[in-house]
Amino acid sequence: MPNKAHPLRGYLYIAGATLLWGIAATLGRGAFTGQLLPPGRSLKPIDPLILSQCRTTFSFLVLFPVLALRRGAAALRLPGSDLRRVVLLGLFGVAASNYLYYLAIQKTNVATAIILQYSAPVMVLVFMVMRGRQRATFQRVSAVALAVVGSGFAIGLGGKGGLALNPVGVAALLAAVSFSYYNIAGHDILARYDHWLVLMYTTLSAAVFWLAVNPPWKVVAAHYSSLEWGFLLIFAMVSALLPFSLYFAGLQYLEPTRAIVASCLEPVFSILLAAVVLGERVRSVQAIGIVIVLAAIVLVQLPERGELEPARVIEPIE
Repeated sequence: MPNKAHPLRGYLYIAGATLLWGIAATLGRGAFTGQLLPPGRSLKPIDPLILSQCRTTFSFLVLFPVLALRRGAAALRLPGSDLRRVVLLGLFGVAASNYLYYLAIQKTNVATAIILQYSAPVMVLVFMVMRGRQRATFQRVSAVALAVVGSGFAIGLGGKGGLALNPVGVAALLAAVSFSYYNIAGHDILARYDHWLVLMYTTLSAAVFWLAVNPPWKVVAAHYSSLEWGFLLIFAMVSALLPFSLYFAGLQYLEPTRAIVASCLEPVFSILLAAVVLGERVRSVQAIGIVIVLAAIVLVQLPERGELEPARVIEPIE
């Protein structure tokens, strides 16, 4: 059941997830540029579809036997109605947001993909207000606006590598819709089941979907080396299984608007880790963006006068 008594725990889970996504972004950049590999070694380009497919498939293949051994098969069953909800969450939340985000990066640039994906806090707030689950208070609207603007500054929007829109690049907007969906749709299901069970079924549904879209023989035809397969396995753990488990756990303590604003820490961690590990320079505008994002997270969690918390509380990759 959701626990309103310890929202700090929810923020810590979300921060852990975004830190891992930041590590995954740095790992990806470093691996593809050869900075994290021995001299003379590099990874061949990996198709966004295969990258998304391997993240969820490997995550399920690792998680399922662990849960089956610890809990038994009977404890892993879900009623039909809830199973349908979790399948939709896996397809239109996890699978869609992952693939569309990487497709946007491939067809445009990281700046475009991140800033469009992180319009998701606006979408979540609009939905919550339209459904009467929250009020559009000055505090909430300000926090969401600060989160979006801060994310834009953090990725250096307006400088080199700014927005680069094309028809396919708008996929990042659809990724934001998917990210918003799995923040909101997870509300009811995570109120009744623990996050490991929900994560198992979402990764399973995504994995089965990708098998239908991209059968195994097509993946084999890519002729990846053991180095690439090793990278994909590690990347799946760091960018999918571990961060999604933390994010879903965080959603059990935070309502969607607060959770998705806190998720804007991802570009902050990505920038700081790239600076420390890869030696990338942090520009002044990025430092300003980091401060703005942190301010948004502090603002959105402050109690509001005269308003009660929602009765029940519960999103990318990158």
